[in-house]
Amino acid sequence: MKEQVNKIPRATARRLPLYHRYLRLLFDAGKYRISSAELSEATKVDSATIRRDFSHFGELGKRGYGYDVEALLTFFSKILNQDKLTNVALIGVGHLGQALLNYRFQQNNSVRISAAFDIEPSIIGTIQSGVPVYSVEEMVEQLRLQHIDVAILTVPQEVAQETVEQAVEAGVKAILNFTPLRLSVPEDIRVQNVDLTNELQTLVYFLNTNAKN
Repeated sequence: MKEQVNKIPRATARRLPLYHRYLRLLFDAGKYRISSAELSEATKVDSATIRRDFSHFGELGKRGYGYDVEALLTFFSKILNQDKLTNVALIGVGHLGQALLNYRFQQNNSVRISAAFDIEPSIIGTIQSGVPVYSVEEMVEQLRLQHIDVAILTVPQEVAQETVEQAVEAGVKAILNFTPLRLSVPEDIRVQNVDLTNELQTLVYFLNTNAKN
C-alpha cells in the first residue's frame, strides 16, 4: 500500500472515519478478508464509491481477492492518526456541551476532550465527566499551555464569533462549530459546521416530500 497520500476530495475524507469504524468492527468480529460489495453492505456506501475512494490511496486490494481487513485497518488508522492522541477543548458547557462531555470520545482511542470552558460560576473549577472546567477568561492561556489545536464550539450564537477569534489567537487550527453562525476565520483555519436544526429540518422536508409522492 502507498503511504503517501495525495490531496483527496472532501467527500472522500468525510467517509474515511466511517470505513475505519466498520473495518474495526469487522476485524474484531474475526473477518479478515472482505470485498467492496461486503463493505458496501456494512457501511451503506455503494461499492463503486468505495472503490473510487480507495483508488485515491493506490492499490489497496487485489483483483479476485478483495481487501485484507487488518491491512486496511492499519492503513486508515495511520491516515486518520488513530495512533496519536488529540486533545480537544470544549467551549460552552450548556446542555449540548454536557452531552458531548458525556460522549465517550476516548473509545476512538485518538480523541479526548481535555479541557472545557464556560462563564457559569457554579461549574467553573469543577470536574465534569472527568474534564476540568475553566473560566472563559482563562481560555487563551489554557489553550496555549495545553497545546490544544482543536475546539468544539457550543456557545450562544451572539458570542460565537468573538469566542472563535480568541481560540484562533490561542493557536486553535480546527473548529467543530455547533452554532448556527457561519464563522469568519483565517484561510488556514478548518471549520466543520454541525447545524442540528438544519439537519432535522432537512430530514423532515424529505420525509414530507416522500409522503406526497
